[in-house]
Amino acid sequence: MSAGKEKAEVLEEKLQLLRSATNSNAANETSILVDASKYIKELKDKVAHQEPARLDTTSSSMTMPRVSVSWVELEKKRSGFRINVSMDRSQPELLTSVLEAFEELGLDVLDADVSCADDKAFHLQAIGSSHGEVGAESVDAQMVRKAVLQAINRCIHNDE
Repeated sequence: MSAGKEKAEVLEEKLQLLRSATNSNAANETSILVDASKYIKELKDKVAHQEPARLDTTSSSMTMPRVSVSWVELEKKRSGFRINVSMDRSQPELLTSVLEAFEELGLDVLDADVSCADDKAFHLQAIGSSHGEVGAESVDAQMVRKAVLQAINRCIHNDE
């Protein structure tokens, strides 16, 4: 098989995957890409409207949590995550909720700096690594971020 034909087949396969993932009924490449673009925009709009609503509280002083997660290389050929969480105001049980989220994902906290007190800012900087449970290797940064945001959301809504 020629290289050009092989590339065309790979492109066709990827377009079909894109078509399937975005529920497109389009037949040509341009239409599939237009449908995918519209689908991505719809998802972005949906997320943009859901996140603030889910984290909204009656307190005007509550601000959105800031959560960043990045992959890091650790000692002894292990990898893990650097997790930074901050909010302008802490909530009761917030630290516990976040640590429970780590546990549910099969992450061990190897090192952490925490600053939290009721009605004061909340800051957590942690290094986490999977502790070898089945499926723990498949945890990625986006899954960790989502689990932390869900834990914060549960904590906020349980406090109301």
